[in-house]
Amino acid sequence: MSTVLTRIEDWNAVAASLGRDCVLGLVPTMGSLHEGHGALLEEARRRCSVVVASIFVNPIQFDQRSDYDRYARTLEDDVAFCKARGVDYVFEPSEREMYPERQRTFVEVEELSQHLCGAHRPGHFRGVATVVLKLFHIFQPHFALFGEKDYQQLSIVKRLVRDLNLRLEVVGVATVRESDGLAMSSRNRRLSSRERLLAPRLHQALMAARELVAGGETCPAAIRERALAILAGVPEIRPEYFDLVDAEGLQPVRVVDAPVRAAAAVWIGNTRLIDNVLCVPPAITKPQGK
Repeated sequence: MSTVLTRIEDWNAVAASLGRDCVLGLVPTMGSLHEGHGALLEEARRRCSVVVASIFVNPIQFDQRSDYDRYARTLEDDVAFCKARGVDYVFEPSEREMYPERQRTFVEVEELSQHLCGAHRPGHFRGVATVVLKLFHIFQPHFALFGEKDYQQLSIVKRLVRDLNLRLEVVGVATVRESDGLAMSSRNRRLSSRERLLAPRLHQALMAARELVAGGETCPAAIRERALAILAGVPEIRPEYFDLVDAEGLQPVRVVDAPVRAAAAVWIGNTRLIDNVLCVPPAITKPQGK
């Protein structure tokens, strides 16, 4: 049975009762849960003796108020979802609980937030890093789990933990996909039936990039051109970006001579979707002898 907590002091009382041998796992979410979140919760359950899922639609990470207002709130279903996956506690605070006063302190992870979504959503990752650090301080988890679908977010949280010497491990969990390749996302619920049929084109474009890299293509411009051509075939899809970045620092690459992330964001109607895949070039065979 998942216990729902709404106040930080409620969690503090629970934490005081946990034994020293407790291994705590935290899965931060904004609700509207789906099987992608389920994979995070199940991995947390495998690793940890106590699992907490937070459900909080964080206002300071939205660059458009309309996007915040439209975000699906499905708390009753989300609690049932967590219960079915063995979550011990669901933390569902109000905005006032998390931000009792106007927030004057923010966290920024430089460089990693410069490109990809960071270039198109001003202040987004500042809001993400700030609320994640608040959650880390509240719960003091041993493990925090995030999905690879938002690879930029995962990278930023890992760097935050490393740079601020936080005593926890950030675990990335592989993207969960529909049978047609579309990455599971809360935003998929906004798609019309026709838009849902078109959405897998995003994954197809990313896979085309992966295949080109695996085949030995090293020119990012050529890879991008091929991927965008797949998206261009559907007028309803409006690409926001399609980039190849190094897997560690998320900086654009001039030549693909090491593993990279192909990452993209597109608009389908009024819905923004993101996705990424790892692209690995073929092994370079060293000449024998001289």
